[in-house]
Amino acid sequence: MQHLIFILLLLISSISRADFVAAPDFHLKELANDTMHRLSDYRGTVIYLDFWASWCGPCRQSLPALDRLQKEFSPDDFQVIAINLDEDSAEALGFLADYPVDYTVLTEKTGKTQRAYHLVGLPSSFLIDQRGEV
Repeated sequence: MQHLIFILLLLISSISRADFVAAPDFHLKELANDTMHRLSDYRGTVIYLDFWASWCGPCRQSLPALDRLQKEFSPDDFQVIAINLDEDSAEALGFLADYPVDYTVLTEKTGKTQRAYHLVGLPSSFLIDQRGEV
């Protein structure tokens, strides 16, 4: 998996700077508590931003895989941040009881973040560099 990330980062670094766009910032609450997070708080760290929902079949494989990936890297260098889109937080918490992860899981119920990232399906993921660019 480290080789895959290395290749992705190498590909991203070879793309011209004009191809990068600023990742839309957000201010969202953790799913399990009231801690608030902004994407801009993670500037200087590579972020794998993953949008998911409990009813998403492929998320059953992607969340555990992302958990393994997070454990391979220092949190100072790389962070997985998952944004749950369930309307009912209890459904998402039940999903995480079956598929526990050890990374930040946020909740978004307004649709604002989904629109900012132009989501078309789930799971949807974005790799954000240290400068906050996709």
